Amino acid sequence: MTEPATQSNTPSTAEPRGAGKRGLARLAAVQALYQIELTSAEPGAVVSEFLAHRLGREIDGDQYAEADRGYFADLVKGCSERREDVDGIVAAALPPDWPLARLESVLRAILRAGTYELLARSDVPARVAINEYVEIAHAFFSGKEPGMVNGVLDRIARTLREAELSGTGRDGGAEAR
Repeated sequence: MTEPATQSNTPSTAEPRGAGKRGLARLAAVQALYQIELTSAEPGAVVSEFLAHRLGREIDGDQYAEADRGYFADLVKGCSERREDVDGIVAAALPPDWPLARLESVLRAILRAGTYELLARSDVPARVAINEYVEIAHAFFSGKEPGMVNGVLDRIARTLREAELSGTGRDGGAEAR
């Protein structure tokens, strides 16, 4: 959605409610993907910068919490390496009148990270991943965007993890955050 008034254009140190180390890794991954898109920086360089200078560090008086560093690196690098696949999946799940390019860049980063996790991290129950990215959307947006994240990721999960969500696969139980 094009620059809504209810959105912060600059990713902040805001943490989703109750975020554990994986939740914080997801938030940092969204911030890193946002930075990669805006600056065209190499994903490996951005991951290295976050690991060395942001995660668990104090920056300008704000304390960044410690995140699951390996999970963070996997989300950013994996999403970047499979961006064409991820973007195709996201685009197919969006309403026809909202092409991927029309979405605000933070919203694109949230959807990309969530889609990658649903695609590549079968160790995480789909419902957990969806809920985590909806919480991240709430950290950046106060409008309808979190609902859009929920709807789009749910649509994607029902395609990628049909057996899990229909009850014939994994039980979708809770994951330790």
